[in-house]
Amino acid sequence: MFVTTYVVPPRSLREAWIALAGLSAVFLFEMLDNSILNVALPTIGRDLHASTTALQWVSNSYAVVFGGLMLVFGAVADRFGRRRVMLAGLALLAVASLATPFVTSVSGLIAVRSLMGVAAAMTTPGSIALAFRLFRTDDLRVRAMTLISTVGLVGLAIGPPLGGFLLAVAPWQALLLINVPIAVLAFAGIGRGVQRDTDLHRGPADYLGGVLGTATIVLALVVPSLFAEGSWLAWVVAVLTVVAAVLYVVRARTASHPLLDLRLVAHPLVSSGLAYKAATGLAAAGLTYLVTLQLQLDWGWSPALAAAGMLPQVAVLIAAGPVVNRFVGWAGLDRGVLVGALAVVAGLAVYALFGRLGYVPVAVSLVLVAVGIRVVGAVAGVNVLKGLPENRTSIGAALVDTASQVTSAAGVAVSGTVLAVLFAGGIAQPGWSATQTAQFEQAVTVGGLALTAMAAALVGWAYFRARRAH
Repeated sequence: MFVTTYVVPPRSLREAWIALAGLSAVFLFEMLDNSILNVALPTIGRDLHASTTALQWVSNSYAVVFGGLMLVFGAVADRFGRRRVMLAGLALLAVASLATPFVTSVSGLIAVRSLMGVAAAMTTPGSIALAFRLFRTDDLRVRAMTLISTVGLVGLAIGPPLGGFLLAVAPWQALLLINVPIAVLAFAGIGRGVQRDTDLHRGPADYLGGVLGTATIVLALVVPSLFAEGSWLAWVVAVLTVVAAVLYVVRARTASHPLLDLRLVAHPLVSSGLAYKAATGLAAAGLTYLVTLQLQLDWGWSPALAAAGMLPQVAVLIAAGPVVNRFVGWAGLDRGVLVGALAVVAGLAVYALFGRLGYVPVAVSLVLVAVGIRVVGAVAGVNVLKGLPENRTSIGAALVDTASQVTSAAGVAVSGTVLAVLFAGGIAQPGWSATQTAQFEQAVTVGGLALTAMAAALVGWAYFRARRAH
């Protein structure tokens, strides 16, 4: 029997506004936390005397811990209660943020950021699962997820300018203290608006599967950074990632109660939704990486002008929510998600073929990919959760985020590897020669085509899997 978090399911978003406010605050924290801190990295480096590598881990530690622990905490939430785990994660977030003023070393800051990553892993899967479970109809589910993701994207967009403003009037620690009122708002909204879970997963915990799954994801997220640094360890870690993944699959197939039953992932709705989500993660990260380098290094734009150059994408991501809802309502979930995914592939193709010719095709590609991200982001998660049992929705939500995180890292790795192979010399050094400019433009084309082919393959596979669901 379908059991929602409300005794009487709400018939509109307005009826569930308290819960939605709390769940939206969770996504606001997730998106704002990294974007607002990036602008302060130079200040933090000077204040804490951090090396380049240490400063990189100030940012990466959050993402790696967050991505690595999502599956585990998704399983924990399904067993012990989504609401309970989320509230505990929000309390941890507040405590870790309040510890920021006492940080006196870069290692201390990395520890605080890692705790915030744990908090994000505890809260984000539950947020998607609870948003799905609040409502009975697909229309309300899509609208709720669109609303929540829009709030998160606003946080992503305002993070850098808000961080710059705060740095002008306050120390960098203030940027992380913003998490405290957001955590309080989320705690109040979820605590008051969401009832306790009644349909928990009662199977025994798969501790070995949890270790292997976490190791696989963490290693997969670390590999791109090592490749970007040109470290020989990248190949070692890549091999370890494959080994860990194989061991995890073996464990999942042989354990009586695996962390994640692979038969559930093989369900056509689940696997197609994850593939669609993976395609958008790959495209968004890879395209943003290449365009950012192109605007500043190839075309010589200032950081401020380059940020303005990304505004078409930001505007679509923030403002497209109502349009997405109407489009999905008209097209339906299956056609809607397919059209959104094809927009992502088309955007990548436009960039690969015409991006070196001027800003207009770059802007067109950014808009197409942003439109696709909004549609796929709203629909793919709903499809994944529809294909899973009611007592496995949290780990399903964790799968959606994990697919996006891992393929985002892959998108950057593909783009960075192509640049490393085709571009001779230090890419960040000023005064490129004509040969280097030609090499960079070639790398943009080759990297863009590689991303296009990979995204198209994922979308094609997702389409045929979705057809099997019917």
